[in-house]
Amino acid sequence: MAGTSHVLARKYRPQVFADLIGQEALVRTITNAITTNRLAHAYMLTGIRGIGKTSSARIIAKGLNCIGPDGKGGMTPNPCGVCQHCRDIANDSHIDVIEIDAASNTGVDNVREIIEGAKYNPVSARFKIYIIDEVHMLSKQAFNALLKTLEEPPERIKFIFATTEIRKVPITILSRCQRFDLRRLDTDVLSAHLADIAKKENVTFEEDALKLLARAGDGSVRDSLSLMDQAMTQLDNHLTTTGVRQMLGLADRTVLFDLYEAMMAGQIEQALSILDNQYQCGADPFEVTQDLLELTHWLTRVKIIPATADDVTVPEAERIRGKEIAAGLSMASLTAAWQMLLKGISEIRGADSPIKALEMLIIRLAYLSDMPSPTQILDDIKKNGIAMPMAVSQATVAVKESPLPVQKTELPIAVKAETPVSVKPETSAMVSDSGVQSLEDIVALLRQKGERYLAFQVESCVRPVSVQPGLVKCVLTPEAGRDLCPKISQFLTKQTGMQWIIQTQVSGGGQTLQEVKEAKQNALTVALKQTPLISSVLSAFPKAKVEKIRPIKVSEGFEDDTEHIDNTDLDE
Repeated sequence: MAGTSHVLARKYRPQVFADLIGQEALVRTITNAITTNRLAHAYMLTGIRGIGKTSSARIIAKGLNCIGPDGKGGMTPNPCGVCQHCRDIANDSHIDVIEIDAASNTGVDNVREIIEGAKYNPVSARFKIYIIDEVHMLSKQAFNALLKTLEEPPERIKFIFATTEIRKVPITILSRCQRFDLRRLDTDVLSAHLADIAKKENVTFEEDALKLLARAGDGSVRDSLSLMDQAMTQLDNHLTTTGVRQMLGLADRTVLFDLYEAMMAGQIEQALSILDNQYQCGADPFEVTQDLLELTHWLTRVKIIPATADDVTVPEAERIRGKEIAAGLSMASLTAAWQMLLKGISEIRGADSPIKALEMLIIRLAYLSDMPSPTQILDDIKKNGIAMPMAVSQATVAVKESPLPVQKTELPIAVKAETPVSVKPETSAMVSDSGVQSLEDIVALLRQKGERYLAFQVESCVRPVSVQPGLVKCVLTPEAGRDLCPKISQFLTKQTGMQWIIQTQVSGGGQTLQEVKEAKQNALTVALKQTPLISSVLSAFPKAKVEKIRPIKVSEGFEDDTEHIDNTDLDE
């Protein structure tokens, strides 16, 4: 009968601390604890999946219960692996080493069984050891039931907990355990481990192929070995870089540089063609995006720290080309690409068609590369002999005449004034002892008394004919509410102490105050677009437009007229 074949992750599972790679802190601490007999009654092992938490727990259990090949040994940090206890623990058949999966035993009743069992001494071993995997899955009641036993456990009982979600474990449990954070393995350490196993399995390999497997494993030994198992089967024990890349759905590294260069140069057709070829060869859109993100990060580091490109672990061709690409890109372009790719990853993950989402992402990045940065625009303006003005000449704004005389207003349109300019904007007579004299006065009084909504209705719905003490003649727009006139009358009567009548008519009337504002804004916009600076910016950004304007204060004598014009900003 043919022998049983084990997957690599099981076949090469660590049996002693010497086999455990990348966890020196854990090995050193446990070794010292066993040597000096300073053992904790509970250990908490945390880290990502497949990093060696359960394997470490079993090795600790072996070390505490090992009796040596001759049956006379004591606790040891180097279990023999041949005594009955070591063999039974390795086979998961030891009566005093109980492994429990908390994911399927979450309730308080399951924990009560553990508590009851903990009252009794081990049957044959030195210690009775409970290994509880994914302990964060226990219910709140189960954790509470475990607290007392953890605080004062029987002398010959040990608990070893393992979890990938340490934040979900109550602090009351953590405070009763000695905690070890198992670290994610570096790609170099992991690829060296894979190479050692490949040699034992008589598998031919390329170093870059193993690095790809290690990187795809994301620091997890088990995940990396599972991928290596798959690659050995698919590639008939010949692990080539090309074969592994195709298996993982990764873009070819050289082609990835071509794609990035075309994309950042704004060559959309070429970039999409490269992407389509890679997709037809099996490249996964999500993996391609991650590669582009990783390349952006590396190029940014090369831009800031040129010595980064001298790393010998990076192929020479990539180092040379990376330096060239980084030199041709600005920091603004790299950081913008990073932000867009980072956002694009979530879009691609949730898209019905990931490849279409990636194509749109590349198109956005390509168009972004064509847009000059604000610094470049200002530099171009200076080079072309257009000096950025410190103050732009005042623009006289003509406002359409209404039946009520409206004063022409001079407002400054300025980036920054060299010399303070005192400009007095249009102001209406303020409320005085003699009473309200204009529609603007009514709005000002409404705002002063906190009636902002009513003030807004007066501004946008009332076309004034005449305003005199006690009487307002006007035309209402169709949007006006039926109760607008009574509300204005009641407000003015209460505030001025005299009876007010709001008389409406069907025709005539001037512009609403809102229309006056808009006229001023339009005139300001036209004047602003004619200044050299703004004209140059609009030329550099053909699709840009001036949306809003807010006059700035240039002296103590200039009263901010934004309330009478518009509370707006200058957007491009």
